[in-house]
Amino acid sequence: MVSTLSNSPSQIYDKAAIHFLTGGFPDNLPIEQAHVHIGMYLGWIIDQKLYSEYFEEECETQIFRFKRREISPALFSEMWSGYLASEIFSDTGNMFTYYYYGGGLYKSDYYRVLAQELPSIYHVKDSWENYELMSHKMNSRFEIWKAETSI
Repeated sequence: MVSTLSNSPSQIYDKAAIHFLTGGFPDNLPIEQAHVHIGMYLGWIIDQKLYSEYFEEECETQIFRFKRREISPALFSEMWSGYLASEIFSDTGNMFTYYYYGGGLYKSDYYRVLAQELPSIYHVKDSWENYELMSHKMNSRFEIWKAETSI
């Protein structure tokens, strides 16, 4: 894994606090639900080993526990303060995240795969079944992206 830390400022892709502090988040849900969509993406990054050395050093135990399915995607996001930023990702992970998450495709896929029948994306259950459904979609997007970018 290659670290993406450099002299350039960090690119922040998402932060859970933005969802529950700036409106649009349902009042009847616990704020932990703002971590589900972020945690699913972060979990997929872990499973694909697309994280930076910095992230690995900071979260070695949590990564190990996530891989053993001892902590859920949303809980992992909470433990990481609920944010996705460039320093988390390897170079390849960051390029894909910029394209997929930053470009809005992840949110669209997340809605179609997991939230279409729900009142909002925040109502998606933090479950391994939902994680697997979303992982399958992300794997497909990643393979297409790699083919298109020759990575």
